[in-house]
Amino acid sequence: MRHSRLIGGMTLGIVLAFGPDARAAERHTEHTWRLADGEAQPAAALEDAGWLVGSWDGECFGERCEEVWNPPSAGTMAGLYKLYGDDGVRFYELMVLTVENRSLIMKIKHFNADFSAWEDKADFVSFPLVKIEPEALHFQGLSFYGRGADDIDIWIALKRDDELREHHLNYRRVGTD
Repeated sequence: MRHSRLIGGMTLGIVLAFGPDARAAERHTEHTWRLADGEAQPAAALEDAGWLVGSWDGECFGERCEEVWNPPSAGTMAGLYKLYGDDGVRFYELMVLTVENRSLIMKIKHFNADFSAWEDKADFVSFPLVKIEPEALHFQGLSFYGRGADDIDIWIALKRDDELREHHLNYRRVGTD
């Protein structure tokens, strides 16, 4: 699946490779992982992502960002992401974390500042869980690292033209200062 968008004057293509035949989780970039050919996703439950619940404020792509995760209910966790600068919102993401085939998958739909969708009506970007560690969730090209109760580092691998680069999103829990 490939999706390209303009972020702060830079076109980023999100490239996700899902191989059904892997051996083991392998490094994708310095901080992200991917499924190796033939590897199955690890077993996981929504409770494994419970440490994400709450409101987060941070810096992403050189601008401000906010992310909110609701507690698990009805078999999902819902999240919202907003990237913005001094002159307004850049884009939004609506995120759903759910269990499929006894593992976690994160589904994301992107929206412009005017709330028009990037993806077609029925489309979204999927990030299957690749690896789970205490206070770390590694999805395909997207890793969440908990740093104590109040800080999260997120790393996402994005492809621009033919260059794969990872980007750091740094969050602090809202209301803990």
